[in-house]
Amino acid sequence: MLHDRGMQVMNVEVVADSYAIAANYLHLSGALPDTIAPNEQLVDIIVQLIHRGEFNKLRLANKAISMFEMARQA
Repeated sequence: MLHDRGMQVMNVEVVADSYAIAANYLHLSGALPDTIAPNEQLVDIIVQLIHRGEFNKLRLANKAISMFEMARQA
C-alpha cells in the first residue's frame, strides 16, 4: 500500500504512527467508522503531507484530522 505511493522505508513508521493517532481520534469522534482496513483517504492525506515536508507525527496527525474533517464537510 505505501510502496505504491512511493514511500521510503524510513517513513513507514511515521505514517503508521500518525495514522494511528488520527484514526483513533476520528474514530472516537464518530467521523471514522470502526473497520479493520485503513481508511485510504486518511492515508492519502498523511502521505501528501509527508511529500510536502512534514515529518512530525503529532503535526501530521493534527493536520490530517483537520483536512479529513474539512473534506467530510464539503
